Amino acid sequence: MDFYRHCEDRVRAADKDRFLATLFAPAETRGALFALYAFNLEIAGVRDRVREPMAGEIRLQWWRDVLDGERSGEAAANPIAAALRDTIARCALPAEPLRDLLEARAFDLYDDPMPTLAALEAYARKTSSAVFWQAARICGGATAAVEQAAEHAGAALAITDLLRHFARHASRRQVFVPLELLQRHGARVEDVTAGQVGDALRGALAALRAEARRHLVAFELLLPQLPKAALPAFLPLALVTGYLALMERDGYEPLRTPIEAAQWRRQWALWRAARRYAGAMRGS
Repeated sequence: MDFYRHCEDRVRAADKDRFLATLFAPAETRGALFALYAFNLEIAGVRDRVREPMAGEIRLQWWRDVLDGERSGEAAANPIAAALRDTIARCALPAEPLRDLLEARAFDLYDDPMPTLAALEAYARKTSSAVFWQAARICGGATAAVEQAAEHAGAALAITDLLRHFARHASRRQVFVPLELLQRHGARVEDVTAGQVGDALRGALAALRAEARRHLVAFELLLPQLPKAALPAFLPLALVTGYLALMERDGYEPLRTPIEAAQWRRQWALWRAARRYAGAMRGS
């Protein structure tokens, strides 16, 4: 269907990591995965498309209405909404995690700092982890172990992505590094928003990278309990280690150094991870 092709194009352009990972999924599941990922992009990008929080709240409410079965005509005319609703019906996806994702993303609309590490992990659980969990359901890998793995995968990826986009967030006075970590290392929110990077802030960022690695290790310990069908859903996690390593090189400047990898490096990392994950998962 054309709306699925629209979602595929959107993910290819704006989330190349998940686009490349989805190519490892069976052809019959790719459209649904692209619909889920395009929805995630749409919601994650609301802050970038509005000038005032209220305008963002209105956009999020529109999506709540769509998930509640309202606005049928408008949803049918929106290719991402149409693909998402079709995916929910065909794959029997629960809508509640998607509603929770919308609620969590309302935080993005404001400039309140993230208070604690526990709050950041809760945010990741309702956003990034929910996407992993729904993707695994689409792939046919919905088990209790998969849900637990999705929680750790989501935390690892969300923290890594927030660190990758640290400079962009700081430029608009958003601070996702938890206040408790900043205070523990003697850094301040004002240092971030003023563009002042000292040893204190570097220490807080290093501690946050350690949290991402901790969740990555916890995920990988669960691999033997995961069904092989869930593999494509979790493949984007294979790129976390490389991104974290880029942030730990000499000369890394959090507010200036872009954290990107060449496409061929990402494809190579995904191919290697697909083989390694498959060898560890059940049914391999």
